[in-house]
Amino acid sequence: MEKGVYFGSGMDKKRADIVISHADDPEAAYIIIEVKKPKRTEGMEQLRSYCNAEGSPIGVWTNGGEIVVMHRVEPNLYRGLTDIPNANQTIHGITAEQVTLAQLSARDKLVTERLSLKDLILDLENLVLANAGVDAFEEVFKLIYAKLYDEWRAARPGGKYPQFRVLDEDEQSLYNRINGLFKAAKEQWRGVFLEGEKIDLTPGHLATCVSFLQDIKLFNSNLPVIDEAFEYLMTQVGKGKKGQYFTPRYAIDMAVKMLNPKFGEYVVDTASGSCGFTVHSIFWVWGEKLTAQGPNDWQKEYASTHVYGLDFDARAVKIAQALNLIAGDGRTNVYRANTLAPYLWDDKVQVGVRERLRRFPDDAARDRWNQEHYRYFNFDVMLTNPPFAGDITERKILNQFELAKRGGDKIAAATGRDILFIERNLEFLKPGGRMAIVLPQGRFNNTSDAYIRAFIARECSILAVVGLDVNTFKPYTGTKTSVLFLQKWNDDPVVGPPCPRVEDYPIFFATSKKSGKDNSGEYVYKTDADGNRLLDSHGHLIVDHDLDEIATAFVLWTKEQGFAFWKDDNRPF
Repeated sequence: MEKGVYFGSGMDKKRADIVISHADDPEAAYIIIEVKKPKRTEGMEQLRSYCNAEGSPIGVWTNGGEIVVMHRVEPNLYRGLTDIPNANQTIHGITAEQVTLAQLSARDKLVTERLSLKDLILDLENLVLANAGVDAFEEVFKLIYAKLYDEWRAARPGGKYPQFRVLDEDEQSLYNRINGLFKAAKEQWRGVFLEGEKIDLTPGHLATCVSFLQDIKLFNSNLPVIDEAFEYLMTQVGKGKKGQYFTPRYAIDMAVKMLNPKFGEYVVDTASGSCGFTVHSIFWVWGEKLTAQGPNDWQKEYASTHVYGLDFDARAVKIAQALNLIAGDGRTNVYRANTLAPYLWDDKVQVGVRERLRRFPDDAARDRWNQEHYRYFNFDVMLTNPPFAGDITERKILNQFELAKRGGDKIAAATGRDILFIERNLEFLKPGGRMAIVLPQGRFNNTSDAYIRAFIARECSILAVVGLDVNTFKPYTGTKTSVLFLQKWNDDPVVGPPCPRVEDYPIFFATSKKSGKDNSGEYVYKTDADGNRLLDSHGHLIVDHDLDEIATAFVLWTKEQGFAFWKDDNRPF
């Protein structure tokens, strides 16, 4: 072992931290180890420069918690290794290893190194995807889809070793095997990819991607690591520019817990994005239980029949369909549609949501009109974060909404998109239905928005307002937001849960002081006294926020107030 080897010349000289020579050639660097760079991206970049300069076949970066072992196949083409070879071991001996599903769980880097899937996607971007000439979103999505299927298949009765690994084979054989997994995943979970779609990475680039993803386990007790990866990928392709920001999953969990969707209730999100609200509602009703064996019969039935999502963004719908299919192991009710313009809905959307249309048995003309125009629905629970950016100026859309009049008699030339979503979302709820909606803070206190607040108070009982910290949606936006919780007035228990109209009633207010993110929008995780990141019961990192406490306080408050949706809990587990 030799320390202090320099690369470069003059003032540009840089010193490798540790260099291990090959036994047969003491002058040749066999393993170079970088330990000074604490950040993953910087450390790996430094390591690659050393390995390329010396032709070292193995490079190692570590900051004491995370460790990356890379095999330099050729200049600028690296693959991940599961470990550093010992004196009697070759690189080939490490790469040819098969593991069981139990062994994969034991070595899962998301747990053992406190990584996130986003960290590994960033590795792939730096090593492969940035210069591979492919759509990074599509290719990572395909690989995650194939890996999820591989783990699902391996856990079934008669399942064999997971096959999503670099084994003792040439690159083309590896490509054929992994692409075969992708094709099988498409067959098992239909409707997300087109018939002829395949993995478009070259065999060499695919081998690198597989090598970095092979030692993580995705199909776990729930799907937060997948959520985070898709959140990152979607925002990278510009979703934030449209005013659509992914809601942090712990904020979603707060809203779901507070509204407590029950078995038998129908849930919808009219701006569903990747369906974070609906997928987390499924897990809540299930008792937050999911294993690689898949859901049982009642769980499948609920996921495939009681949860709906609408979104106009094609990629968001694709992600949502994938997550719902995987979670529910059956059909999905996620549709690409402009929620504000039902007159544009195609036959697929109309047929898919027709059963949830509200009926008006005492008014035949109104019932027939609604069956034709898709305006009023019978959903029990609405959870949503509608897009904020941009005004709606299309007259045909504006003419549908009272809020487009802005408290006057005439339709305004333009109205904020989120304002119209408030009214439209209430049309989706049955009388007595309840809703959580993320809104810009100005809607709660701007003088010019008083007409919005008057409309809401006329139509609904205000259950709660939770102010979110300004960092909650960073780095995509610094907009200050709050979550508004409502229940539609209802004096007729035949048409929906009772919520009799009253003039004076208590409202729950809370303000989050701990957003779970820093000023740059990076997640802040809970640590122990020694600074080590803590893990939850599923082996996932724990974001340091206070929304769980707010949700718990609300639940206690609702029980004191006697609200029916938290008085009883009929989940069948």
